[in-house]
Amino acid sequence: MVDESLLRALIPTVIGVLGRRGADFAAAEDAVQDALVEAVRVWPDDPPRDPKGWLVAVAWRRFLDAARADTSRRRREVRVEDEPAPGPAEEVDDTLRLYFLCAHPSLSPASAVALTLRAVGGLTTRQIAQAYLVPEATMAQRISRAKRTVSGVRFDRPGDVATVLRVLYLVFNEGYSGDVDLAAEAIRLARQLAARTEHEEVAGLLALMLLHHARRPARTRPDGSLVPLAEQDRGLWDTRLIAEGVDVLQTALARDRLGEFQAQAAIAALHADARTAEETDWVQIVEWYDELVRLTDSPVARLNRAVAVGEADGPRAGLAALAGLDPALPRHAAVTAYLHERDGDPATAARLYAEAARSATNLAERDHLTRQAARLNADLRG
Repeated sequence: MVDESLLRALIPTVIGVLGRRGADFAAAEDAVQDALVEAVRVWPDDPPRDPKGWLVAVAWRRFLDAARADTSRRRREVRVEDEPAPGPAEEVDDTLRLYFLCAHPSLSPASAVALTLRAVGGLTTRQIAQAYLVPEATMAQRISRAKRTVSGVRFDRPGDVATVLRVLYLVFNEGYSGDVDLAAEAIRLARQLAARTEHEEVAGLLALMLLHHARRPARTRPDGSLVPLAEQDRGLWDTRLIAEGVDVLQTALARDRLGEFQAQAAIAALHADARTAEETDWVQIVEWYDELVRLTDSPVARLNRAVAVGEADGPRAGLAALAGLDPALPRHAAVTAYLHERDGDPATAARLYAEAARSATNLAERDHLTRQAARLNADLRG
């Protein structure tokens, strides 16, 4: 048996040692977590004479391994242009193989995704937890359990395509809106996967990525502030990527096996097809959100559907569509604020924008919401 109280007592000390050696707190915390998992596996049969020294040595090795992996990943990203080129995919490299191997059949899909994002995708435990809408401690435990599960397993049986798609989707989302630029790398790997299979959801995910990435040049101003979709300069959108994304999507939809990535891509295509915000076909977008909710029953899909309903049928209809959704859901306050502003209630909207800003995890989003609240409060005072 392992003395868990001893392990818990040593955690701050070991993190402190790694910090003095140059590891930042988050990286040190992750490395120590890995060392603790190894201790639980090894100590019952081979207890160390110096538990603290053992943990420091193993945690430091884990930190160095993670740092090397992060450096290698960043080098791969440098080789990828910000705007991925169309055409045949390059030969499949080891990165995609690692995605499949980490999506091991011995793991549940959720655990496989979490482990792959951490081990291969380069995301922190906190970023993964935010993507899954769970507390960081919960995600840390999930990753630890996944590591324990595969600690004695040979990685000779690759996981399934669906799990790898989920990982690529989350990596792209983090790269598209987060602090680390992973979007182009995710597109590169999706192209490779699409070249290897005719799976309709692989095509759906690739189309979704291309259509979102096409709008990227218009999403931020030179100072880094966010530009809402309705205010974006559509002349900056990459029409080449849009055309490719639409073509990939149409081929996937023709197979008549609808999945969630195809539905999301269809929504993105309708936005891309509108020459101006006013020309957006919100009625069709609501219909696609209905399909997406049917396929996933996702609270995030329901939240986004409420925005579309508000545009198609008016803000009060959008507010009614929010009924039953957890107010703690990320972006719930921001969506509610937007709908109240459109409904002519600036005071409520300003309060909710400020509330949304306080809970925003992305600095650019926080600044945008803070400015929205300030704008409305200035109007109310004037």
